[in-house]
Amino acid sequence: MLTTFRADLHLHTRLSPCGEDEMTPSAIVKEARKKGLQAVAICDHNSTKNVSAVRQAGQREGVHVIGGIEICSEEEVHVLGLFDREDALQDMQGLIDEKLTGENNPELFGEQYLCDEYDAVIGRETKLLIGATTMSVEEVVESIHRLGGLAIPSHVDRESFSILSQLGFVPERLPIDAVEVSPLQSISQAKDRFPQIRNYPAVRSSDAHRLEEIGAGWTEFTGASASVKELRKAFLREDGRELMG
Repeated sequence: MLTTFRADLHLHTRLSPCGEDEMTPSAIVKEARKKGLQAVAICDHNSTKNVSAVRQAGQREGVHVIGGIEICSEEEVHVLGLFDREDALQDMQGLIDEKLTGENNPELFGEQYLCDEYDAVIGRETKLLIGATTMSVEEVVESIHRLGGLAIPSHVDRESFSILSQLGFVPERLPIDAVEVSPLQSISQAKDRFPQIRNYPAVRSSDAHRLEEIGAGWTEFTGASASVKELRKAFLREDGRELMG
């Protein structure tokens, strides 16, 4: 039986240096439920290390948590990677650890907190998560796909850190699964403004760094579960699955 899920597919925790301290696992899932979301994806900058804590908090609150990451390519293009499998997240983290250089300066960029499911701080990330990896955008997309994930260029309508702002176009042979539109405009408005993205499935997400921003952008899709597997089918309109908005 198919169900319609409302999902915000791009949230940051306090692990991201630009994420507010209020973005703790419990607070995120409680706010998501309050906003009427059935699913969220945690996509911290260049890290997957708070996904597990938010996922466990989500189980208590009845919110499905998709594991993700927002990878910054060497061209400074931001790309979301969404995964169902925990081992895929761990393998992606291992790759990022190899490809990300630089040490965080908390006074300049803020602390990068690792949390448990009850919001306690259990560590600090010392790598500079706001930095760019040494992977090209092609290598980022290939790595996400090799690990079974969905590759979605972030906030394509924004004037910085988007594939259009950094490259000026979407490479014809880049096998992305969809594009993401920010809350600044609707998907139809973005496709009218940027003809390059008209032929791609599109999601609209909040890119929330504060609690109040959660649910500012959301996507509805039909599926048997709120999973990456079902979302992929919705992108492809397979087996009755589809994007609703």
